[in-house]
Amino acid sequence: MNRNIYLLFALFICGCFNVTAQNDSINWLDEVRLSDVKLKKFSTGQHITELSDSLLQKNKQQLTDVLNFNTPIYFKENGRGMVSSPSFRGTTASQTAVIWNGININSQLNGQVDFNTINTTGYNEISIRGGGGSVVYGTGAIGGSVHLNNSISFKNKKEHNLLLQYGSFNTIDTRYNFKLSKSKWSLNLALSRNSSDNDYDFPNGTENLNGEYFNNVVNIALGYRFNSKNILKIISEIYDGERHFSLIRSSENRTKYQDLTTRNLLEWNSWFIDFKQTLSLAFIGEEYKYYPNIDSQNFSFGSANNFIAKYDLDYKLNEEILFNAVLQNTYTEGEGSSFDDNDRNIFSAALLGKHYINEDLQYEAGLRKEITSNYESPLLFSFGVDYKLNDFYTLKLNASKNFRIPTYNDLYWSSAGNPELHPEKSLQAELGNQFNFQNVEAGVIFYYNDIKDMIRWLPGSDGIWHPENEDKVNIYGLESFINWRKTFSNETILTARGSYAYTISKNPETNKQLIYVPYHKVTGNLSYQFRQFTPSLQVLYNGSVYTRTDYSEQLSGYILTNFGLAYTIDKRWDWELGTRINNLFNTEYQNVEDRWMPGINYSIFLIFNI
Repeated sequence: MNRNIYLLFALFICGCFNVTAQNDSINWLDEVRLSDVKLKKFSTGQHITELSDSLLQKNKQQLTDVLNFNTPIYFKENGRGMVSSPSFRGTTASQTAVIWNGININSQLNGQVDFNTINTTGYNEISIRGGGGSVVYGTGAIGGSVHLNNSISFKNKKEHNLLLQYGSFNTIDTRYNFKLSKSKWSLNLALSRNSSDNDYDFPNGTENLNGEYFNNVVNIALGYRFNSKNILKIISEIYDGERHFSLIRSSENRTKYQDLTTRNLLEWNSWFIDFKQTLSLAFIGEEYKYYPNIDSQNFSFGSANNFIAKYDLDYKLNEEILFNAVLQNTYTEGEGSSFDDNDRNIFSAALLGKHYINEDLQYEAGLRKEITSNYESPLLFSFGVDYKLNDFYTLKLNASKNFRIPTYNDLYWSSAGNPELHPEKSLQAELGNQFNFQNVEAGVIFYYNDIKDMIRWLPGSDGIWHPENEDKVNIYGLESFINWRKTFSNETILTARGSYAYTISKNPETNKQLIYVPYHKVTGNLSYQFRQFTPSLQVLYNGSVYTRTDYSEQLSGYILTNFGLAYTIDKRWDWELGTRINNLFNTEYQNVEDRWMPGINYSIFLIFNI
């Protein structure tokens, strides 16, 4: 569908209008309402990291940068602003699910999300949950899931927020957020523009050629409360971007890639007796054009339209017991240069239950089954327990079976796709230990993950590469975190956050670590607010990674340090002037072979809140 239609639609709508994770009790009528309520209701035994909108505002737009310095997820980027793929708990990019307002938005074409095409501007909350989540969120939630949420509030308020930022390599970052709400209705509007010449220098004396990019994002969330029992929500997002893929050698052809993504959700919430029902209709569209030579009009393309209907019914048996049934039907149409027009229909049913035995002990269980003619789906299950032994220590246990379905490329790629593929399957368990003492929250999570039927593209007897259910992977390790916040007198606040991840992800036949999975990752964030000044420091350590399947090459580990300083110009309106120095010590590093990242670089910013 033509991108201009979507942009005109967005402008029309705009013109019509002048970190704890568990809930301790069942509450359906919160003032701030998220579509993804299951994230908190059904994550027993798992840790959730929540990133607030204030933290998101003071980081770069791209989701890669935010998560890289604040979570255990490892990212490999083909250069700054280029394709970005996550490895969550030693899994592949397609085994991390991205959930947009309760809807799984992993690409139907390649099964993953490019995190440099996700801008954080329009989201009120971003949450990260490690471990399996396929019973609730479906395909891909094997290593973990990243949740992008728009909230709806019916408090009387009116807010404007504008961020203007300029940085090295002619990088321009503009973000505008507008919130207006009354007791009956709510509007959130977010607009952003991000662009860069991206012509930074390489350590070998050359520069990043053909690396420029830009993207525009429109995000709208509307809510209307008919009465105390009925709420209607409309959430829509449009991403329109273009990137010129960086060259390794100056003799290569200059290329470019255009992508248009649309996400639309219509949701009706209603309450009656002890039931809550949610009817959701969603349309997720994705399309791309790839130009192998920027001077030519020839291009390859692919597109997929995803139509989702979901019915969600909660039943509160009493104050302690909650049941939840979910029926969902997903119909997908796909077409592209490399595969014929194809469609598939997936029906799924899930049943979840949660029991609050008392304020210190709760458990949950769930089942899910999908039905489709394209492949045979396994019966999935999950079970979790939280036990608060005392004010200092909480024990968490979780076990689950999860899966990832074959993508359009896997099934239908011209002359190479394999319609006989089975979903990847995963059995996993984790043990969490959470500690709370005065101003300190800390935790250590041990996990194990056994993955079978991993899909790999292998050369066949005809010399053509085909996807096969080939690999088995054993993954185990630990994640730890610590958060500390101390408020002193004289408007002084000191905040510190840190995380450490140790990951073993091995093929049992070779007993070697998978490529692009570091053994170690460390993050640290320190912020000191003293009156009108707020200096901050970010530190990231990524360990070495293998880059070849024969383990003949590897990239060295590296440490990055970012420094920021903000000055509050006007306390009443919370206006800020600030600067950031990224890669403070000019570290030479790459996280994909032959794809250098930038050295020291700078930016200045202004934030206006009204």
